[in-house]
Amino acid sequence: MVRVIMGAKGTGKTKQIIEMINYAAENESGSVVCVEIGKKLVFDVKNSVRLVESSDFAADNYTFFKGFISGMYASNYDLTHVFIDSLCKIIPSEPDSPEVEEFLAWLDRFSEQNGVKFTVTISADVALATEAMKAYF
Repeated sequence: MVRVIMGAKGTGKTKQIIEMINYAAENESGSVVCVEIGKKLVFDVKNSVRLVESSDFAADNYTFFKGFISGMYASNYDLTHVFIDSLCKIIPSEPDSPEVEEFLAWLDRFSEQNGVKFTVTISADVALATEAMKAYF
């Protein structure tokens, strides 16, 4: 399962994802990971959540990011939910680019194959979402 939360700055995405992360930490039996840019969520999420600062790993393209996510799963088969906060800031890209669509489709396939849920935030006006992206809303 892949879920995308999209909205312009100030639309409540951060509050929503914090609530979802904490809910997952309390209610899921496996490991919960949040990949973020900057350490803005460190005081808002439960300490059982593994916070990953993306810039510590030079994640700068989608091929690398796919490998990074695959590596996280390979090292922890107990992974149940991955939150990705500000995808298009972690990997500099336009929200309506084919790269973003392809990455979300890859996440969906990965989710189905491995039983890992993904929640992704994208900071951009919802009007920029492509039809393929809207399938994950």
